Amino acid sequence: MPCRAPLLSLVLLSLLFFLLVGSVRASGTESFLRLPAPKNVTVYSYNFHSLLRWSPVEVNRGLVLYTVHFKTGFLNEWDEMNCTRITQTECNISWSLRKRRWTVFLRVRAELGQATSDWVETDPFVAERNTTIGPPKVNSVTESSDSLLIRVTPPFGSEAGYFPEYYVSYWENATSTIKREIKLSNTLFKIENLKELTLYCFSIQVVLKVYPDLQLLGLPSVPECYRTTVSEATKAGYLSLILISVLLFVTLATVGLFHLWRHRKAIKYWFQPPLEIPSHFEEYLKDPSVPALEELDNHPEDDPHDSLSVISHGDGSQASGSSLDGQARSHSISSDSEVT
Repeated sequence: MPCRAPLLSLVLLSLLFFLLVGSVRASGTESFLRLPAPKNVTVYSYNFHSLLRWSPVEVNRGLVLYTVHFKTGFLNEWDEMNCTRITQTECNISWSLRKRRWTVFLRVRAELGQATSDWVETDPFVAERNTTIGPPKVNSVTESSDSLLIRVTPPFGSEAGYFPEYYVSYWENATSTIKREIKLSNTLFKIENLKELTLYCFSIQVVLKVYPDLQLLGLPSVPECYRTTVSEATKAGYLSLILISVLLFVTLATVGLFHLWRHRKAIKYWFQPPLEIPSHFEEYLKDPSVPALEELDNHPEDDPHDSLSVISHGDGSQASGSSLDGQARSHSISSDSEVT
């Protein structure tokens, strides 16, 4: 009996050792088969086009694949989608949302060989409640004198039971703060009662009525500006005004030229400088007894002339006569110059 006690203790210790080694190996194998879970798992939905996105799982060995499952609020069973063992970090889930009113749950996990991660589930998603409606596309705008005719395309495809409407805001110019709003249900509509030759800007939003007490308001479109045209009546008024102005100008020009020709003598007299009689002639004409002309002739000192003397060695009388003749001719020459 004393010998059996140590042997029994040895067996118990060996068994405990093997149990410890097995648990360590099991935990090591389990940790090797477990991957980090994907993070930032989010549903992005724009115009009912929905994607499930997540951040990539980074490991040092091999290529990580991903698998996505979904279930609805009617059936509490997870089912596979077209996103099984994919390399992308997003999954298009639009095809599975056959009804936009379905409540959908999604989950995703990472896979690498036999190793997997934990499932990461999303919050409940309802497309017609959680999607973002974009602005409609403006196809054409036709301007007239008092309206803008606009044709748009909805941002999403038609589906039975949905009747999108269009919420239009417009204002008179790019700086005006006064906006007017209308609500329309057709893709071709007209903004009426506008001023001619005026710049108008508009922005359009889609309004989707989901329930009687719930509607989705889409994002507004980028403002677009167009100028209204001139009306036919205004064009006719402008042409009439121009024609009247031309006729008035021609009439006034004709009348002016006629008056110039008719009063040409008076105009010539007005523009010709008056003739004035010299003052000494005027005094003489008023009183002929005034010796005005004689006084002009009786100023020999004012008449510059030269005396010419002829000296000859001949007869003195001839020399004297020549001198007198010269003086007489000089005097007559000076007199002629005064008269002239």
